[in-house]
Amino acid sequence: MWNPWRENLKDTPREVLNWRLWFGVFVFGLMGAARGIDEGLIGTTAELDPFIRKFGLDDPHKSKHQKAELLSNITSMVQMGSILGALIAFVLTDKIGRLWATRQLCLVWVAGISIFLASSATGSIGMIYAGRFIAGVGIGQTTVVAPTYLAETAPRAIRGLCVCAFAGAVYIGIMLAYFASWGSSIHISSKTDTQWLVPNSMHLMFAGIIFTLSFFARESPRWLIKVGRHEEAAKNLSLLRQLPEDHPYVASEIIDINAQLDREREATMGTSWLGPVRELFATKANIYRIQLSIMSQLLSQWSGANSITIYAPQYFEMMGTTGQREKLFATAIFGLVKFISSILCAFVLIDWIGRKRALTSGITLQLFSMLYMAIFLFIDHNVKDTEEQSPSQKRAAMGAIVMIYFSGFGWALGWNSIQYLLNSEIYPLRLRALGGSVAMTFHFVNQYGNSKAVPLMFLGMTHGGTMLFFSAVTAIGLGWVWFFLPETTGKSLEAMDEMFNLPWHLIGRKGAALTKGHGGVADAIDAGHEKAVAAQLEDAQASTTVHPNQKV
Repeated sequence: MWNPWRENLKDTPREVLNWRLWFGVFVFGLMGAARGIDEGLIGTTAELDPFIRKFGLDDPHKSKHQKAELLSNITSMVQMGSILGALIAFVLTDKIGRLWATRQLCLVWVAGISIFLASSATGSIGMIYAGRFIAGVGIGQTTVVAPTYLAETAPRAIRGLCVCAFAGAVYIGIMLAYFASWGSSIHISSKTDTQWLVPNSMHLMFAGIIFTLSFFARESPRWLIKVGRHEEAAKNLSLLRQLPEDHPYVASEIIDINAQLDREREATMGTSWLGPVRELFATKANIYRIQLSIMSQLLSQWSGANSITIYAPQYFEMMGTTGQREKLFATAIFGLVKFISSILCAFVLIDWIGRKRALTSGITLQLFSMLYMAIFLFIDHNVKDTEEQSPSQKRAAMGAIVMIYFSGFGWALGWNSIQYLLNSEIYPLRLRALGGSVAMTFHFVNQYGNSKAVPLMFLGMTHGGTMLFFSAVTAIGLGWVWFFLPETTGKSLEAMDEMFNLPWHLIGRKGAALTKGHGGVADAIDAGHEKAVAAQLEDAQASTTVHPNQKV
């Protein structure tokens, strides 16, 4: 049977791939649906007649610019709240742990959505803004908490798959949201607010499921070691791996985590609570990491794919798809395409062909699609208002619609997976939550700017000009990936330091090759050097002081 992970898994004990691992992947991966549900619902909700009437999206007394401002305010308010959520996530994640941070964010998420849904009784646009902002505070935390937990608990051979479960769940949420809006437009009367309230109740369902299941998950062993709970960490890691605590695979992982923490403590001894923040900007290696985080978010969010996700019905209308139900159906199929492609990427490509190749392939496909749409909109910019099209116009318009689907495939294969996976891998344990928080803050700042700007860009730059702008950013991203992005496939989290200590101009192009075989005890075991490592394990276990009550 064909198995793309066979080479990666050849040194991984079979017991490691057990139900506890997959349960954790399911629970924390499912948090990706928080963002997906919102992105899929808000754009399609704004196409439903009861919502349009209730909140004045078609008010004849408003200008086109005012309507665009109102729509952008409604859609972008979750991103605004998510900026705050991402900023506070690293404090909560490190202070109360990955599990309690998850439960807390679910409660905030539910509180915000409850206010949003209650606005149907009052028609208050202020409640829409407030509810969506509060929900955003919870949703924004998911992008730090979930990838951090998944990266810390996954075996390195399939770490890409496990973290990409979060990215894949984004499209589960998007797909279900699109179909829910389409279904409600068919089966629920457009004369009642129920038409938009029912699909938006999905937020409450998913938050409840994640909150409940979190009580059956195990806390991250790496976080437990960080806060000095060594015995509990060893027990949890043993349970997650389904191996005895003294098994070389488990023991080597514990030793590598302790060794990295010892180095970090020594480097930051005597520093205040601001120590991690200073450390993040104190070395060339960490500055390079920050550059990767910031640029990956900047280039991915302004490549245009996220605006297509949020404003998908409007994009299909640009390409000639008219009628509310037709637009919502085309949008639902778009969600299905993105879901399938994200699953393909997570389960096959990320750990098989590598992060860099997957991202390069996705960006190339996205660039080709965006350029086609830009050229089409420049040539036939009145397509949505044309009642009778020539055969060539119809074929060109159909090609543009297909390119929307191709762009979604390229995004799911490339940027969508990497923007979460990269930031969960590259930072040392002491800085992992902080680095992820910085990355996700930039993520939501740019997403907010994008979702806020796109309706106005359509007016000021025209549709074709907007797509050309996105194409240019996508092309820049392709060059940046080739030069700056290192290949991290197969490397342990504790072995990344070796690569980032190389000269900056070598990290992206040659870092993986130059540090092949370098790293900690676990890397040596994976390389098949069991005998050579046996003495190292014994010495390390004897020299590593384990204090159950030790605090970092």
